[in-house]
Amino acid sequence: MSTASIRLMVAAPLAAGVPVTVADTQAHYLANVMRATTGDMLRLFNGADGEWQARVETVTRKSVTLIPTHKTRAQETPPDLILCFALLKRQKTDLVIEKATELGVSAIRPVITARTQAYHVNLARLRAIATEAAEQCEGLSVPDIAEPIPLAPLLQSWPARPLYVADERRTAPHLRPAPGPAGLLIGPEGGFADAEIDMIGRHQAVRRVSLGARILRAETATICALSLLLQPAS
Repeated sequence: MSTASIRLMVAAPLAAGVPVTVADTQAHYLANVMRATTGDMLRLFNGADGEWQARVETVTRKSVTLIPTHKTRAQETPPDLILCFALLKRQKTDLVIEKATELGVSAIRPVITARTQAYHVNLARLRAIATEAAEQCEGLSVPDIAEPIPLAPLLQSWPARPLYVADERRTAPHLRPAPGPAGLLIGPEGGFADAEIDMIGRHQAVRRVSLGARILRAETATICALSLLLQPAS
């Protein structure tokens, strides 16, 4: 099997000639799944130093040592967009994490609302899903994923940036690309409770927006809204 198409997210700094050792799942993948051997080439990134071509130096049962040879892409700064979404059932939450990473958000904040379908997540698992998505879609960074937070504290601590909220009533202006740092809030299946709608409406950062004429499932609305917000401004 060829390793040339493999991209791995690593924690170590990347520089020419400085060894990087991977272990556990990544070592198993390289050694046992891809059958990597000394001299094979692959690519590495760490969210800070760009993408590097690397050579397999040693392969053991527990670890693989890689030697970065040269930088193939400079580091890019992802759009400063925070995705906040009401937690969904496991499979749908996984989909949102994966697609938000592919589309390039900088941070993900799962939210607990009156109608959320879950209250806890395996944060390590979600981060692993995001990492795999970045590896496969040529991304150079992985969004920061936080523990779930109730809606009220999220709004109380919201930074000085617009927070776009999808409005199912379709009376709001259509969502356009964000011109600068922004956030997106997607509610749960069944929508926000009345008290939550009032709380959202009173927040100064909130911008109500429409995603079109159809009522979308929460995961579809998330992908649609991110695609619109992250389009280059014309």
